[in-house]
Amino acid sequence: MPTKSPAVELEVDGRVVRVSNPERVYFPEIGATKLDLVEYYLAVGDGIVNALLERPCMLHRFPKGLAGDKVHQKRLPAGAPDWVETVELFFPRWKRTADELCVTELAQVIWAVQMSTVEFHPWNSRRHDTEKPDEWRIDLDPGPDSDWAQVRRVAHVAHEVLDELGATGFPKTSGGKGMHIYVRIAPEHGFADVRRAALAFAREVERRSPTDVTTAWWRKDRDPGALFVDYNQNARDHTIAAAYSVRGVPRALVSTPVSWAEVDEVEPDDFTIRTVPKRFAELGDLHADIDEQVFDLAPLLEWADRDEAAGAPPPAEPD
Repeated sequence: MPTKSPAVELEVDGRVVRVSNPERVYFPEIGATKLDLVEYYLAVGDGIVNALLERPCMLHRFPKGLAGDKVHQKRLPAGAPDWVETVELFFPRWKRTADELCVTELAQVIWAVQMSTVEFHPWNSRRHDTEKPDEWRIDLDPGPDSDWAQVRRVAHVAHEVLDELGATGFPKTSGGKGMHIYVRIAPEHGFADVRRAALAFAREVERRSPTDVTTAWWRKDRDPGALFVDYNQNARDHTIAAAYSVRGVPRALVSTPVSWAEVDEVEPDDFTIRTVPKRFAELGDLHADIDEQVFDLAPLLEWADRDEAAGAPPPAEPD
């Protein structure tokens, strides 16, 4: 039976985090270990904290590495130090509450990684009012027969519409086959209105790019070669991987912020825990000033009213 590697203790901004089994291989394809994962998150510390700051956060944990089962964890794992912060959420479907991780400093991220977290999936609202999102998320979700060229084309159309609205979009790779674009909004609307606005935007992108884009609600109704502009990611308790989050895939891909000028140059596979630290050291956090670029959803809510008055259905209830 193989012996466990001795634990290491790391000082993170004045906190001590003990990392057990540091040599456990998490990503067999590239030989990356638990300690490699910790060192990645330390290298992009400012970026991951900015992405998670004050947000309820669901954790995707792999206690045995990628070879084992994935655990989708809403509740904070047991045994957290008293400096790990949480926010209480109510889940109407189950009539239960859960205390989710609420990151305010890097040591909390590293502690979560010690607890076998690979992916961080934050809400698009913050703990001061979890029912009022401050982040509108545009998820460009390619169909089974889509390719990256199509994602690029649709990203440019989305950028064009955002520019016309006067909104600043912050793109990032998804860490999979798609792309996400985040827009900071004032926390003045509930999830239902933010989702209506997101659907109105998606419909406008579809009008401008009908051969590439679908907003069809049911997967069975979508052309497999079309890209779904997934407005549902703005529903309550729907989350996607944060900027700088590693993904639970064999090559340890990272959901990585990119500039608009890079969209036609980068490939999703460019960004892994091996490559992103150097990029981050050179460029810093490309989403660093997102809080300074706040967009008023009013024009999109007017579009939603217009579409619904013309007979378009409002968003169906999310799953």
